[in-house]
Amino acid sequence: MDPGQPVGADPAGDPASGDAAGDPAGGDSAGDPANGDAAGDPAGDPANGDAASDPAGVPAGGDPTGDPTGGDAASDPAGDPAGGDPTGDPAGDPAGADPAGDPASEDAAGDPTGGDPTGDPAGSPAPGQDMLGFPPALQALWSARQPQQFKEEAWRGFAALDDPRTALLDLLEGRAAPWRKGPSLEAWLLRELERWLQAQPPLGPSQGSPGLGPLQARAARLLSDSPPSLVEPLVRIFQLQDADRGSMLALVHRLHQEGKFKEAVMLGTKLRLQLELDLDMMSAPLLLQDQLGLVERYVQGFPGLQRRLLALLDSWCRPGFDVGVVARRFPQAAPLALEKLRPRVLTRQVLRLQKRFGLDPASCPHTVAQQRLAALRYLCYKRFVEGSMSQEDWADFVRGLVGSSEWLQGRLLRLLASRTDAATVARCALDLSLPEAWLPATAATELRRLRLQGRPAEAPSQDTTGCYYQLPIARKDVHVLASWEELARHEAELLQPGQVVALDLEWRPSFGAWDRPPASLLQLAVRGRVLLLDLLTLSRPEAQAARALCGLVSRLLSDPSVTKLGYGMAGDLKRLAAACPALAHAPQQLQGGLDLQLVHGQIREAAGPAPGEARAPEPRGLSLLVQWVLGRPLDKAQQLSNWDRRPLAEGQLLYAAADAYCLLEVYWALCSQPARVHLPGDLARSPEPPGPQEAAAPPQQVPEAEAEAEAEAEAQAPEIPVRAFRVVCDSMLQGLARSLRLLGADVLALGSGEDHRRAAEVARQEGRIILTSGLPYHTLRSQVGDGRCLRVDCSLKATQQAKAVLRHFNVRVSPADIFSRCQACNCDQYLKVSQGLMTQLVGLSGQEDPSSAGDQAQSQDTREPGSAPGETPGLTYDPPCRWLEAAELRASAPATLGNGTRLQLAGVPAGVLRRPGLRHFFCCSGCGKVFWEGSHLGRMASQFQDVLARPPGPPAPGPARSPPEGAGPRPDRQ
Repeated sequence: MDPGQPVGADPAGDPASGDAAGDPAGGDSAGDPANGDAAGDPAGDPANGDAASDPAGVPAGGDPTGDPTGGDAASDPAGDPAGGDPTGDPAGDPAGADPAGDPASEDAAGDPTGGDPTGDPAGSPAPGQDMLGFPPALQALWSARQPQQFKEEAWRGFAALDDPRTALLDLLEGRAAPWRKGPSLEAWLLRELERWLQAQPPLGPSQGSPGLGPLQARAARLLSDSPPSLVEPLVRIFQLQDADRGSMLALVHRLHQEGKFKEAVMLGTKLRLQLELDLDMMSAPLLLQDQLGLVERYVQGFPGLQRRLLALLDSWCRPGFDVGVVARRFPQAAPLALEKLRPRVLTRQVLRLQKRFGLDPASCPHTVAQQRLAALRYLCYKRFVEGSMSQEDWADFVRGLVGSSEWLQGRLLRLLASRTDAATVARCALDLSLPEAWLPATAATELRRLRLQGRPAEAPSQDTTGCYYQLPIARKDVHVLASWEELARHEAELLQPGQVVALDLEWRPSFGAWDRPPASLLQLAVRGRVLLLDLLTLSRPEAQAARALCGLVSRLLSDPSVTKLGYGMAGDLKRLAAACPALAHAPQQLQGGLDLQLVHGQIREAAGPAPGEARAPEPRGLSLLVQWVLGRPLDKAQQLSNWDRRPLAEGQLLYAAADAYCLLEVYWALCSQPARVHLPGDLARSPEPPGPQEAAAPPQQVPEAEAEAEAEAEAQAPEIPVRAFRVVCDSMLQGLARSLRLLGADVLALGSGEDHRRAAEVARQEGRIILTSGLPYHTLRSQVGDGRCLRVDCSLKATQQAKAVLRHFNVRVSPADIFSRCQACNCDQYLKVSQGLMTQLVGLSGQEDPSSAGDQAQSQDTREPGSAPGETPGLTYDPPCRWLEAAELRASAPATLGNGTRLQLAGVPAGVLRRPGLRHFFCCSGCGKVFWEGSHLGRMASQFQDVLARPPGPPAPGPARSPPEGAGPRPDRQ
């Protein structure tokens, strides 16, 4: 099965939404399941919207890495003990240790000295912090970041007190200064007291004694105003999980009524009060704030609550549901993330939780209906727009999806009416037995006529023999194997040393996220012959054929003397293992395999957009590779047929044989002329795929005259300066938009909720080019002039997409264009801010004192002696911008520009403010994003060096400055 085609992929998306793969959630196919991040770039693509690898930095404002309660260490300096903080101790403990081993805290017990002795485990005391009650020695040791000495001094102090717990409560209750985010001396002292108490025999009041009750009451009063870093140790030290349940429940309810929804859920989780709290009340405001991860931890270990949570989310997917009604019940829940609660987006979350909790899909009927509706949209597109499905196959799948659901029947009729004429609607209604009363008047009349006269025979399909790849062997050389005797007859041929075997699979298409059909057919092709192994028959348990099948496949995969070819082999082998449990280790057994998908990826990256962008439908995946190498694409008309049907149709048999045999012909062609695609000359003897550095141009089989004409046309295309290149990207190409802005292009990007037709409006009004990745390509192309709409390969990374687009339109980019435009808002107007003014603004914004905080950032910014930050030989970053004067800032809001833009200062590390040699900062006048000098220019110039125009002369000698970094997590950490 060709993984490049939308067969088993999530075909449930709306074809009009711009998702070529039919993603029902609006196109987030690889990414974070909670969001649809797509594909999550494991390589940290700096232009792919990855906050951890943003070459221009992450904006200083807000939480650039995501949910502060979801275990995001970079966004919650105080640490979230319930949030699964992967960096360790939320109190700033260098060991990140949890002496009580609380599974909810996700940190193991450890010693406070186990951390980085050079770092700042607790942070420095903020100015004005009330240190009354702390011995001066402890204050000095904490400020000096000496954890071992601090521990020894604290433990001596605890031993000298009659009741350290009472003394600690006195200290916390007497604190005058307000709590701030970040590590604190009190939090560190709490941790040490907890460890000290564990190392001692029981002291003071114990659980059940009358003396512990008053201490628990005092500790409970502190919880409502304490930062998260104090909550967990207070709960454990004073055994609050065993305290009076009524008072603890009252505390949680009070926090909830005050709008502290996150704190209420965290405290309820720590005190194990979930069964006594109303799940809908506790979870709804957090769901409105996109805090599903915290709610998942809240119901962890409670199957009943998990079922109720799934039912709640499923109810939000029902037709006609208005999430605004829920939002009005919780006016204090802000900021809202309602766009992530649309049914098409929420469906993906419900399905993920259904799998994670191991619940029956029947427990979320509204989600199932939404998923099936998305599948109907996809099938209608394939049948009536692409024309790539037969009426018989289409009706077969639609009948299984709609069933007896009147709601789905009604939605299907609306889809048919919007895409077809009355006659087609009537024929479909006849095939599917849809109620006549629901049809439009013209379709109902046509339906009555069909019933009287009989359904006309379907018109014969057009002969496309000359348009597609044809199987070069005779039909008699295609064999269907369904018994162990037939397998034994061909085993020697397959396992002959030096043999080259092409492998492929077919399976029934799946249109439900929880439905993963097993493989139905295994194709094995050798020179002059194709063997089609009927897996439905051969893999039946307790049969001799099943043992013969597993033995043959195991020997074939593990024999290094036999070269195995495939396209997306990893996925095929996993599905084969699922079909035959005895082959569970098939992916690990593979030796001597060559995945042509990897070779194709290298060719495609170097090639840019494939020729013939205006044709529809266009080949993709293996079909595109076959077209490039052999001159004609594969005919995929049978791809979405029912592969579980027996006997298979003749067209299915020929399609399956061609799908496997074409791999052999592609391989032979590449081996015969490896230099054409820069492949190793011994590819025929080595099954290892070529490395990524060996990518080259595609070996397209086109007539010589046509190739020369294409080359001449490309050479004559006028060169466009990148700053004059203006485009609009659909919502699926956010990463591409950032990459092109990084290089200086003027890029508008549609939001996730905007209709794709908006791109055509913007293109016409502002003279922009449309870049799209999905099914709306043909619709959009018809609404703008020739050459004003380009389909982008969505399987490429954002940087690869950007290179392909620049080559296609002959756009000239120079090193001076890099970072000339803000990646966040597309503004090209920067202001230069002196280091002194930036330090003053950061201080006025209420953040930690830059003179004493930010040690972690300072340690990250440390450079080797003699290495100036951002030194990039031969490159200089100096965008034309003026200095920001203090008089231009609003007096009432010092960090606000005259145009009302507020500078995003919350994430500017204090260590950067003290960096030696840093003279100034940059800020975007459009969104307030803050940048500073770093080392990105060299990295980005290297990454895009193959599309950068060479400067007219040699670079000027001397050190050069580098481009700005964004405030927030260091984007240079890959």
